[in-house]
Amino acid sequence: MGEIEVPPFFLCPISLEMMKDPVTIPTGITYDRESIEKWLFTNKNKTCPVTKQVLSNPDLTPNHTLRRVIQSWCTLNASNGIERVPTPKPAVNKSQITKLLSNAKSSPQMQMKCLKRLRSIASASETNKRCIESSGGVDFLASLVKNNNTSTTSLEACDHDGFEFTKPSDEALSTLFSLQLSESALKSLAVKNGEFIDSLLNVLRVGCDESRAYAVLLLNSILEVEEPTQLVALKLEFFVELVQILHDQISPKASKAALQLLINVGPWGRNRVKAAEAGAVKVLVDLLLDSSEKRACEMILTALDQLCQCAEGRAELLKHGAGLAIVSKKILRVSKVGSERAVRILLSIAKYSASPTVVQEMLQLGVVSKLCLVLQVDSGSKAKEKAREILKLHARDWRNCSCIPL
Repeated sequence: MGEIEVPPFFLCPISLEMMKDPVTIPTGITYDRESIEKWLFTNKNKTCPVTKQVLSNPDLTPNHTLRRVIQSWCTLNASNGIERVPTPKPAVNKSQITKLLSNAKSSPQMQMKCLKRLRSIASASETNKRCIESSGGVDFLASLVKNNNTSTTSLEACDHDGFEFTKPSDEALSTLFSLQLSESALKSLAVKNGEFIDSLLNVLRVGCDESRAYAVLLLNSILEVEEPTQLVALKLEFFVELVQILHDQISPKASKAALQLLINVGPWGRNRVKAAEAGAVKVLVDLLLDSSEKRACEMILTALDQLCQCAEGRAELLKHGAGLAIVSKKILRVSKVGSERAVRILLSIAKYSASPTVVQEMLQLGVVSKLCLVLQVDSGSKAKEKAREILKLHARDWRNCSCIPL
């Protein structure tokens, strides 16, 4: 803003920029709405950034007086190139949302129009999202996703391609995802709507790509807050649809959400076995063959590491013609985390599935040479420790290999 000095109390403590929509939280500190909403709702923080006090009730009260003072100051300094801060649109209130939901429920003809309006309101601010959530919007949207699963209404195209959803269930799913639901709302979806997860699985099976992406992203959010007892009860169908999402590669976000889901639910019950039976190992190896992006490779190797902790997963890895080779190849080519995961996979094979044929295959594919290299370079202490363990396990079989330390 040139040489004009902005009064310090006009600046947001988070962004350090002049506030456009100042709001005060219960601790008495004023922030710009966009910054504090991102802090509280997007980043899931529960404290005041300045005082560090826990916020049990993160209400945001518009500071109209300060906004008017800022606007007046901008007007006075207009000749110096200062643009006036516009008056923000008022946040939506519960009665408006309740009326909109009521119209959508009572008139099927108005349903799509109301849903589009609801999504528009949600996109305006985090405060609006929380208002929709607290006004019964989540249950209503979830009911549309469930009730329309058996609908025969055709879907011409999804709006990401420039068209609009033609089914209320798809519009509802899109809006549900855009709400960035709080932890309590996600738990409520899983508990109150017992059929909702099955509905999302149905979307994964028969929905268009856009809706399938929203469904897997929403599933990931729900299961992140779900109780372990529920994760144990996941059906084989869940893993079949998850693997299909990974196979189809409908979007980078959807693929990473599916990988994260696989990693999060893997440790519980027989989920590793179910995932292996659903064909996860083959798809993951195929993805690893084509992937060079660091984070994606780390996630794939982490998922494979989990799956190789069961006999079914190890068998599938060895059955894949490129399984051992690509895991070995990624060592020292991704990151220290990636190398450690890859060596862990090889350790599982060497410990529990090392038939004479497999042991010789590891030698012929250069796996043994790669493990020796791990000991010589800066690969991380965990990777070195596991590589040394593998080499000791089969030192007799590999004694003629020139790289094996005597």
